[in-house]
Formats: sequence, C-alpha cells, structure tokens
Amino acid sequence: MTRVVVVDDQTLVRQGIRTLLEVAEVEVAGEADDGQSALDVIAETAPDVVLLDLRMPRYDGIWTLHRLRERGVEVPVLVLTTFDDDSLVLDALHAGARGYLLKDVTLEQLTRAVHTLAGGGTLIAPSITDRLLRAIRSGRSPVGAGAASVKELTEREREVLRLVAEGYNNREISAALFLAEGTVKNHVSTILLKLGARDRTNAVLRALHEGILR
Repeated sequence: MTRVVVVDDQTLVRQGIRTLLEVAEVEVAGEADDGQSALDVIAETAPDVVLLDLRMPRYDGIWTLHRLRERGVEVPVLVLTTFDDDSLVLDALHAGARGYLLKDVTLEQLTRAVHTLAGGGTLIAPSITDRLLRAIRSGRSPVGAGAASVKELTEREREVLRLVAEGYNNREISAALFLAEGTVKNHVSTILLKLGARDRTNAVLRALHEGILR
C-alpha cells in the first residue's frame, strides 16, 4: 500500500484528505501543519509521497521543498493547493516538486497522481501546463538563466518525453510504447542528458520552454 504524509495547516482539510485516501486504499502515514513539523514527520515515517500545501503560516511549502532538497531527502512531493498563479507554480517546480494539482481534483485524479509519483513519474495538471506556457510567452523562463542548449531528440525520445509530461511512469511508458522497461529507463536518462535537466519535471519544463512540447 502506498504511504503518504499530508501537510496542510487546516485540520479539517487534512482529515478530509485522510478519509478520502483511506477509501482509495492509500495509507496516510502522518500529518503536519507546517514545514518544520513536516520535516520531522517525513523523517519519522519515510513515506512514498508527500502531499504538500503551499500557503501555510511560519514555514510554507516552498520553504519545505528547499529544506528537503538541502537535506538530500528524495521523497516525491505532490503540491496540492488552491493557488495556481504562474509564479507560485514555477517556484514550486524549481524547488523540487514532482507534481502540482489544485484542490478541486477528484479522488480518482488525486490517487492516480499519488501512485504516479510513487512509481517515479511526474504529474502536472493540464491547466497548470497551460499557465507554464503563458509564463514562457510572457518572458519568464521556467528553466532559469544559463540553461544548457537543447540537442536534437530522436522521435522515440520525443514520444517518451510526451508521456513523461502526461505523468506516466517507466512501467506505463513501457506498456504504451511496447518497449522493455530497461529501454525506457535508458531513453529517460538520455533525454535528461540532452536537455541538461536534473530530473523528469525539469526535463518537461525545459521541453516546454524550447517548444519541444505543446
């Protein structure tokens, strides 16, 4: 069973998410009401995924993402928030979030996102992807200054990257493209190298920026 930690400053929201996830057979291993308590709970429970709100008093979600990275904690973080402005989305993804959903998602969408991140994938709501594209057109690059030059991707690598952008993990990509899972892993590694990206989420952002994905 996939285990998650829910981080949100509102007790009623945490309880509601816990109840819903338990119906979907996702175990809530712990809860936290701000970033500092989240770090403690994550260290104690070693969850498969963290569900993280962004706007919290004292230590917020962006602060938490930075502290997790500094400590070398590689647990996948799914941002679950009511805020969808461009700057906040980009800040969260830059800080290491592997997924970004709004709180108006269905239980099915939420559980799919949890399992996707637990399986090594990424997932960004389509409406958020639209906002990223608008941010790019407005002149704010999601990959930051000094990004590596993008080399030519093969058609197969583009197919894999499109599925990565849709939140597929390696096993799902393997099934969709009729490839061995090891072959998919090799393609993903090559894509990261060619795009100069540190992880799958950053690869998607760079591809959006360069017009590889639409």
